[in-house]
Amino acid sequence: MDNIKYPIGQFEVPEDITEKQLNKWISEISTFPLVLNKVVGNLNEVEQQLTYRQGAWTIKQLVHHIADAQINYYTRIKLALTEDNPTIKPFEENEWASLVDSDVPLLASIKIIEGINERFSFLLEHLTEEQLNKFFSHPVTGKQTIPTTIGFCSWHIHHHLAHIKLALENK
Repeated sequence: MDNIKYPIGQFEVPEDITEKQLNKWISEISTFPLVLNKVVGNLNEVEQQLTYRQGAWTIKQLVHHIADAQINYYTRIKLALTEDNPTIKPFEENEWASLVDSDVPLLASIKIIEGINERFSFLLEHLTEEQLNKFFSHPVTGKQTIPTTIGFCSWHIHHHLAHIKLALENK
């Protein structure tokens, strides 16, 4: 079950996040829209309703969720850069996934992901050492550093891309 729920494994924070690792994550965030579009860009409505396991989100919901999450990660980092240890508000992922806007065409979220990832990766590429040391507080998980958030964001998009690929393999 864990290999289906976490097909690329769970996110593990490296003991020491190097500049090389950080640049790799930022590059993955930057190029993700192209990768995602290659996988889902030509799916028909029936294929968009596929799931990777029973009771899981559909491919369409996964893409919409990725857009929602990218917006949240971007906002969290911008808050950390502009406020002193802000406490962020988590979002209820399942509730968001069940809202009526999850019925809009998949392309709407692909456009969001393209735009947000372009701005997000540009911001990340230009962070100073001082900015990389900033952080925010999460009500459940506590202090979150910017480098850890970048790593988690990269893991998260690939985690759900793996779910999408599993759904397409199982059709």
